[in-house]
Amino acid sequence: MGARPRLRPFLHQEALMAQPSPILTGLLCRCPRCGQGRLFAGYLKLAQNCDRCGLDLAFADSGDGPAVFVIFMVAPLVILMALVLGAVASIPPWLHLVIWIPVTVILSLALLPPFKGVLVNLQFRNDAHEGHQ
Repeated sequence: MGARPRLRPFLHQEALMAQPSPILTGLLCRCPRCGQGRLFAGYLKLAQNCDRCGLDLAFADSGDGPAVFVIFMVAPLVILMALVLGAVASIPPWLHLVIWIPVTVILSLALLPPFKGVLVNLQFRNDAHEGHQ
């Protein structure tokens, strides 16, 4: 008797594993399906579709999520750096403002696209749509 073929009940999981990592492709601002195409057409404006695989990105709506995550990351980091600087060197309060306001703005603006990319990629990976279960 010939060997019976094994049933593969986890085909959906294997298909998910074949996709690129949503975290890595999101941080690199790449397409959630192929991992190569550009995700953004502008600073935070999503492209209509992927220039490599043609994925329609109309499903993507990250809302205010990226801004919230950026705030939760940048604020404690800047506060910690300001406290360390204040403990190491005695500088006037106005100099703290001159240093930390630009650092906060630059970090926030630099982190918004990657965080939005991660949320869009996770939304695609988990098939999350408004009103969809």
